[in-house]
Amino acid sequence: MRGRDLDLYLSEGYFRMQQDLFTCRYVFFEDKLCQVYWLRLVLPNVIYGKSQLRILKINGGFEVSVTPFRLTQELETLYADYKGGIDFDAPESVESCLLNGSVFNVFDTYVVEVRDGGKLIAAGIFDNGLESIAGIMNFYDPAYRKQSLGKFLMLQKIEYARRVGKTYYYPGYLAKDYPKFNYKLFACEPATEVFDDYNGIWYPFSWERVQGLSGDESGMF
Repeated sequence: MRGRDLDLYLSEGYFRMQQDLFTCRYVFFEDKLCQVYWLRLVLPNVIYGKSQLRILKINGGFEVSVTPFRLTQELETLYADYKGGIDFDAPESVESCLLNGSVFNVFDTYVVEVRDGGKLIAAGIFDNGLESIAGIMNFYDPAYRKQSLGKFLMLQKIEYARRVGKTYYYPGYLAKDYPKFNYKLFACEPATEVFDDYNGIWYPFSWERVQGLSGDESGMF
């Protein structure tokens, strides 16, 4: 699932789950049924503000690389440390999230690695299409929590995608009444679009638009 094929499915509100693609309109979080809203950023329209520039600056001394993904024990160890420090459900491992026993990855997957003096402190995994990327995982060393490395990884994915001429970055979805996913708006809310899956149309994001989508099966606003 690469190139234009991935672009097409992402544009229709599908997303990766292990070695498959899925879409949904509702998910359960904390025993609540929450409606979801798929997002994407239009990369040529992304403009950073003070918050984004601050995070780039405070992490400017770290080493950043973007390479084809390869599952390593170093990544798994970092993820295990990260998972031990969070208060929400997450996959058991990097392998279970991406491969789940498969020996072949059908996606064109890359990893952003952030290092401090050679030590791996954060990793962000994404899939490549021809004109888009899809952010799959971000995780980091809990000792660096104050560095906002999750948001830094989002910005690094955007920077990579713009360098290589991509048009869209798909970070996943928001969930109604579940604000833990609202960080996906951090990079640049004015450049973000939300998907109307009833009509197959991407609209400029606004909370008013999201409210219009909530429970509106006609897709009319």
